[in-house]
Formats: sequence, C-alpha cells, structure tokens
Amino acid sequence: MTKANFFLAAGSLLCSLACAAPPDIRFEAHTIATGLTGGYHVVVADLNHDGKPDIIALADGLSELVWYENPGWQRHVIVAGRSHMINLAAADVDGDGIPELLLADGFEMNPAASAGNVWLLRHKGDPREPWDMRLIDNLPTTHRLRVAKMGTHGELAFINAPLAGPKSVAPDYRDAISLSLYRPGTWKRELVNGDLHGVLHGIFITDWDGDGRDDILTASFEGIHLLRNTAAGWQMSKLGSGDESPWPKCGSSDVTVVRTRQGRQLAAIEPWHGNQVSIYSEKQGKWQRKVIDSSLEDGHTIVAADFAGDGEQEVVAGFREGHTLVLYRSGEKGAWTRSVIDNHITAAGCAVADLNGDGRIDLVCIGSATANLIWYENVTGR
Repeated sequence: MTKANFFLAAGSLLCSLACAAPPDIRFEAHTIATGLTGGYHVVVADLNHDGKPDIIALADGLSELVWYENPGWQRHVIVAGRSHMINLAAADVDGDGIPELLLADGFEMNPAASAGNVWLLRHKGDPREPWDMRLIDNLPTTHRLRVAKMGTHGELAFINAPLAGPKSVAPDYRDAISLSLYRPGTWKRELVNGDLHGVLHGIFITDWDGDGRDDILTASFEGIHLLRNTAAGWQMSKLGSGDESPWPKCGSSDVTVVRTRQGRQLAAIEPWHGNQVSIYSEKQGKWQRKVIDSSLEDGHTIVAADFAGDGEQEVVAGFREGHTLVLYRSGEKGAWTRSVIDNHITAAGCAVADLNGDGRIDLVCIGSATANLIWYENVTGR
C-alpha cells in the first residue's frame, strides 16, 4: 500500500468577528489497487456483515468483479468471466446482513450491439468465495443501477437507467429512453418513465420532498429532471436545461444534491462528459444555473459530502482528461473556491463513506486510464 499526503487549502472565507474560520480539508491518499483496466464504478457496502464498509471495484476492461475487505483491503472475486461491466448497485433485500447485488455487463455505446445484461448476484454462504449469478433482464445500454426506497415502509427497488433508447444512433441518440425498476422477489422490469431522449448519463437518488419515498434526479441531453415518486405514480418536472449548446453538445452529464449555507442546491457536470461544473440554486420556485468552473475536460463523476464536519457539504468532481480530482467549497454570497485533491487519477467513479470509523467522511475513487483505486482518508482536524 502506498501513501501520499494531499493538503487542501480551500481558501479563506470572509466572515464576521463572531464567525469561526472553517477548517482546512486534508486527505491522505492510500492506493488500494492498481491494474484495474478501464476502472469505471466504485460502491461501498458491508459485504461480510462485520460492521465495516468494504469496497466493490468495477472495471470495464477486466473479466472479474472484485471487492476489497476492510480494514486490510484483501481482494476477493465476486464473479468471473464477465465482459464490459459498467455498473452495480447493492442492497440487503433478504435481511441476512449481506447485500444482494445487481450487476450490469455486456455494455456497448451502440444500442444495437449492447446486450444490456442485468444480473442478480447472491452470496453462497461465504461472501469471500464466488457468488451465484442469475440473469433477470436484457435492456440495451443498461448504464446506471441504483437502489431506491419505494414506500414509507422501506420497500426497496433497483433503478435501471439505460444510456440511450434502443433505436437511437450516435451522435444524436434521439430515441426515447426506458427508465425502469426491479422489485425484489419478482425481479420484473417496470417502466418508471419513457419521456427522456438523447443520452441519459447520470441519475441521483434522493428523498426530494421528505415523504419517505425516494425520488430520482436525471442528467441527460435534455437537462436535469426530477421524477417524484408519489402515491399516485411518478411525476416528472424539469429543473434546468444544462448547457444550452446545440444538440448533442447540450444538457447535463451527472448531478448530485449538495447542502450548504444557501440551502439545498444541485451540483452538475455539463454537458455530456463536459468541462463545466455548475451549481443550481432555487429562487422563487425556479432553479438558476451558475457555472463555477469550466477549466477542465471530460468530467465523469460528481459527489457531495460534509468533509469538514461543519454542517456544510463540499463537492468533488473527477475529470478523466488531465487526471484531475477537484474539491469545490461554498463561501459567502454564492462564491465557490476550487482546490485540486489529486492529479494522478482519471476518476471515472467516486463514492463517499466513513471507511475507518473515525467519524470523518472519506472519499474513494477509481481511475479509468490510470486503472487505480484510491482511498482518500479524511484527516481534517488531526
């Protein structure tokens, strides 16, 4: 295991004499694995029911789906013999303390050539040994899998967001997209929405209105939409258009919710695989977009968490071109500061969690061209 220290001086914030200066955010980087060719997606979950969060690493260029056991990060193979793995979601639906996994493989950008396999993976007693596989669906360009709470009694479902419609052709991808879900037990595909077009690159699950049901934010060529999960069904509304360049260089690529002193905001990478980090703020029922950075290339992942432990969330965005992982921190009057966390990872996917139980939120990212998995241990305040 290699280590490198990264110090983030996120910039001084102006405040009154009664206001304490926010703490500087510091990370210590630990390389957990290398050789993850085409690293794409990372998921944090407790896979052996020991109370410690483990890491699942998914790489498009490898045939093995692997997980790393906390705290020593021992490598275990979940399944082998796979091709073009693209995404995964984890949730314990049978109550045994170990999550079931939904895995998407057989991915191709061309819908006509994409198998869009969706596999249900279950452990066979020892999660360190190979898991059982069951094919539950084929949906071309299956690209994003997430878990959502469907009702007020905690019923879970797995959301499947294909990249594009089955009849679409690059570069416009004009066909309608079948955003769908699977309920444990039946594992049958149910349509959530079929009104989005172009490329649907990112989704984010959140209980938007606090009613106990999870809702879905989508980032696509058509911008950012909210799909509210109501007792009467799914209701869609548009929150923003994203980059308004001509199609197909338009819209939004990835989105997350971020909570700052200004309240609930949205952070997005725009357009598809774009160079812009945008912040959306709600004023009088309308969402206003502000680009806070446009200096980087090939943005692919965006997450938010309270790394400083001060009640405000920061934003982290990964850019594959230039190997740059960046932290953005909110200030007064809507200002944001920018600091580079690392320039040695082509972060295609990141996740946030307290990995070592010290009460601080950590960051873990997987690189595509750099083929590495790095745990950025949050050492703020030490």
